[in-house]
Amino acid sequence: MSFRSMVREMKGEVDAIARRRPLPSARGVRRVAAVATEEEAARQGCCWAELPPELLREVLARVEASEPRWPRRRDVVACAGVCRTWRGVVREIVRVPEVSGRLTFPISLKQPGPRDAPIKCFIRRHRATQTYFLYIGLTDALADTGKFLFAARKYHRPTCTEYLISLDKTDMSKGSQTCVGKLRSNFLRTKFTVYDAHPPHAGPVVSKRWPAGDYPVIQINYEVNVLGSRYAILFVCYGIFAYCRGPRRMNCIMESIPVSAIEQGGTAPTQTAFPFFNPKSSRMDSSITPLSSQVESKLVLKNKSPRWHEHLRCWCLNFHGRVTVASVKNFQLVASDESAPANEENDDTTLQFGKIGKDLFTLDYRYPVSAFQAFAICLSSFDTKLARE
Repeated sequence: MSFRSMVREMKGEVDAIARRRPLPSARGVRRVAAVATEEEAARQGCCWAELPPELLREVLARVEASEPRWPRRRDVVACAGVCRTWRGVVREIVRVPEVSGRLTFPISLKQPGPRDAPIKCFIRRHRATQTYFLYIGLTDALADTGKFLFAARKYHRPTCTEYLISLDKTDMSKGSQTCVGKLRSNFLRTKFTVYDAHPPHAGPVVSKRWPAGDYPVIQINYEVNVLGSRYAILFVCYGIFAYCRGPRRMNCIMESIPVSAIEQGGTAPTQTAFPFFNPKSSRMDSSITPLSSQVESKLVLKNKSPRWHEHLRCWCLNFHGRVTVASVKNFQLVASDESAPANEENDDTTLQFGKIGKDLFTLDYRYPVSAFQAFAICLSSFDTKLARE
């Protein structure tokens, strides 16, 4: 038999086998490749995964304690990416921002801030592209290079304005997997609603009232100024006094945070992982701390009332050196329980926002507000309309 005949016979046998056994789909090929990659990674990292649990926990705990700020905080994230064993230990060691005061993983941006001291951030505005970027400060300065947290883009609609909030500064589209929420206004730009892409309350069943990805978590209301009256207010910044128009009067109804969260021993809803939603199913896999009661009174944040300065004969607000430019956008929000008879105002500032440059603003937030909620509230201040001036 010639060599050509042998090749022709072998080719016929291969074709017959291929006809009897269909080729795997592209999805199956990707699955097999993913399993092979994981097995290869496990073989390569086995020397690290086989460390004694006590020694591994002690090493990772020291790494976490020694890296309190970004960019050195990325070492903690890198440890979580070594293998599955390391990831589980790191997730147990890293505490939520409410306790540690640190932002580590992306889910930290959806969790309430610390109770003791605020997390100091700043916003950069790009007028040409109508985009806004939230950073956490790397130093004690008002603004530096910063660690990127959120990005938002402004979209003009016929009857409203929308801000899409994303974890990716290069992709701020509505259909993106990194889109975590949005802010939408009414026609007059006096009322805003913050929508979370993930459910902030307990329960795996998606609500029939709200579509997936549109969970209202905050209602922001600005007082309508029909007569256009303005009053002078003084901002205290580094001992420099600057007169300007008063801050817009606003209140924020926190739909997902009960009033009991700010009481002694109270807790706010805390997401522990980003849920994964299947469009073909009506259920969602989520890990969320439940509310104590869905009918409980909601927390309300209001403008901190300015105080009259007898010596200067004007209204004053103290931003503790975090604001250097007088602006109508500057504000401080405090928690106020509207269900209380006297409607007393809390002196602890929950959210502070102020201008320090032409397109630079500081943002300081603390418990029970998260970075996502604080950023969305401050975005509403950029929408200027005469109806609320």
